[in-house]
Amino acid sequence: MIKIEFDELDSNVEVCDFDLTDNAKRKLRSVFENKEDSFLRLSVVSGGCNGFSYTFDIDNELKDNDLKIEIDDLTIVIDNTSNSYVNGSTIDFVEELQASHFKVINPNATSSCSCGTSFSI
Repeated sequence: MIKIEFDELDSNVEVCDFDLTDNAKRKLRSVFENKEDSFLRLSVVSGGCNGFSYTFDIDNELKDNDLKIEIDDLTIVIDNTSNSYVNGSTIDFVEELQASHFKVINPNATSSCSCGTSFSI
């Protein structure tokens, strides 16, 4: 589990705590191979059949409320609010017959939809 502690400037977030599987690390390295100034932005947004959905984007600009996490040679950015939803989660990359995708295994979620893209807390 990767634990990143942040400054006391923001009392709402003390620790960003999540894990990346080897499959997720391998996929991220291939995605960002020729994108030196880019990073993965992980966000939680309202929507989906259970209330919240995960989004994964390639970005190259930090925002005011971003938390920047370095795991091995990878950079992941998550905003303060999203961090509170994914704290303690594991991010995996799965290859299935119909699709390949990042999957969040979130111990904070009380339910999720059958496709696994939305959840509730």
